[in-house]
Amino acid sequence: MSPVSPKAQPAITRARASVFAALGDETRLSLVARIIRDQPRSISELTKGSRLSRQAISKHLRVLENVGIVHRQRRGRETLYHFDPLAIEAAKQYLDLVSQQWDQSLARLKAFVEP
Repeated sequence: MSPVSPKAQPAITRARASVFAALGDETRLSLVARIIRDQPRSISELTKGSRLSRQAISKHLRVLENVGIVHRQRRGRETLYHFDPLAIEAAKQYLDLVSQQWDQSLARLKAFVEP
């Protein structure tokens, strides 16, 4: 990850938190998995086999769309949703960075504790 100016950091942190919050919902995580596996999908296709209404699925898709995980595209009378890996990739890079920092902290602790 490239260095970020201190002024941009709060906006980046909010964007990251939004992605994690969107994925923190079981229904949305399930929708992402279905769209990845069978993309692109319409709301009616995503509603099949679900106990949720089209309106509820639509609401969840809007949350995913707002954070950039899915994008919609009109095809005729249908709106199709497809997966965009960029938001997930950014979240993965952030988790990799945090993981590295933890590994470094644990290595320093180990070096301090062990003779």
